[in-house]
Amino acid sequence: IIARVHGKCVGGGVGLAAAADYAIAVEGAEVKLSELAVGIGPFVVGPAVERKLGTSAFSQLAIDAAMWRNADWARRKGLYAELHPSLESMEDSIARLSTTLAMSSPKAMAELKKALWQGTDHWETLLFERAAISGKLILSEHSKKAIERFKSKMQKAVQNN
Repeated sequence: IIARVHGKCVGGGVGLAAAADYAIAVEGAEVKLSELAVGIGPFVVGPAVERKLGTSAFSQLAIDAAMWRNADWARRKGLYAELHPSLESMEDSIARLSTTLAMSSPKAMAELKKALWQGTDHWETLLFERAAISGKLILSEHSKKAIERFKSKMQKAVQNN
């Protein structure tokens, strides 16, 4: 799976980029995990993000939920395999890689994918457990208030534009 990231990437979007086999982005593709700001944590996307970036970088994103990290940071930490100055450059790279993969051995690619995802056999259980944690937390008074503050902030931003 090739991920194409061409804008700001937050929460589940970061998880999708991390779960892809290869993520290609443009220079403006900043990232953040904002879940803590609304009273939950990045529990569901966490395993994929931590697997791709490592515990240290995952912790930075998870704990500082308000800070955007630039695309170069995401590339250096391993979220993005490539970073491009323009959409055109990114599209050219995706076309090149797609062509290369289309000519590759399907059996070899399947074995490579197994090797790359080794150690994730427990994830089905883990993701259900993590989703349950998020479900409980999102129903808390703290989360409800945080979401109301966020909605109010967004409504004011829309009214001012």
